[in-house]
Amino acid sequence: MANATETELISPSNTRVGWIGTGVMGQSMCSHLIKAGYTLTVFNRTLSKAQPLLDMGAHLAQSPHHLASQSDVVFSIVGYPSDVSSVLLDPASGALSGLRHGGILVDMTTSEPSLAAEISAAASSKGCFSIDAPVSGGDIGAKNGRLAIFAGGDESVVKRLSPLFALLGKVNYMGATGKGQFAKLANQITIASTMVGLVEGMVYAHKAGLDVGLFLEAISSGAAGSKSLDSHGIRILKRDFEPGFYVNHFVKDLGICLKECQNMGLALPGLALAHQLYLSLKAHGEGNLGTRALILALERLNNVSLQSTTMLTPHYH
Repeated sequence: MANATETELISPSNTRVGWIGTGVMGQSMCSHLIKAGYTLTVFNRTLSKAQPLLDMGAHLAQSPHHLASQSDVVFSIVGYPSDVSSVLLDPASGALSGLRHGGILVDMTTSEPSLAAEISAAASSKGCFSIDAPVSGGDIGAKNGRLAIFAGGDESVVKRLSPLFALLGKVNYMGATGKGQFAKLANQITIASTMVGLVEGMVYAHKAGLDVGLFLEAISSGAAGSKSLDSHGIRILKRDFEPGFYVNHFVKDLGICLKECQNMGLALPGLALAHQLYLSLKAHGEGNLGTRALILALERLNNVSLQSTTMLTPHYH
């Protein structure tokens, strides 16, 4: 793409890729691009998190600006909207300041729709493109290359990026700039109440004297079955709270959702309840655990612990 027309297909032979943010999600996503043969330059504030990718052949940039100057397409997946603004829009060190004419920014962070619009306007003024493309599927989806990608922006640009998106998961075009972020926020609202339902059902089953492992297996093929149950049920029972997605980041996402609800005049009580419960985890110093840790909040409310559950059924996955 560096010397190509903008209609030329993206491929390892003509497209240099930059990646900002090599944390839980970014590291796995980058590995798919490297394995597919793309020249990849990475930037991460914590160097140790980028090291496995450097060992695979990625190049290291000293700043987002430096990274973008060596890239045709720049992906970012960082923590908070303030981080997105800093790594992409900072006049001196941000990626946009180093991107060539016709280059593309793809922000995969769950962030504010208004910031997506700001990035898009800034990119346009430089003759560049910007796509908001947050993802769902957590650490497992990232590892397996099976993320759901919600893309907002110019549809023709999203189509051009399809060879890259295909390595990461399934891209869903949601509409104009910001619509990718709105779709991801709606996704988070859906997950939040689903998680509350899952852990409440588990606490109830435990209190009723059921084997919770057997209970999970029993409901998995019925109307209560869900991806959340499949992904999280047994891991909750095993007290596996490793972050596929951090509580801190979920609190951030749900907070953005509530702010957008206020703008829209929407009342979503399930969202507000989930936000409060996740905030309580943060207050207990559990913000760096994964979202499955919601069970801890319900256990504290009811003075019970599922750790006393006797049997983990081996049949249920």
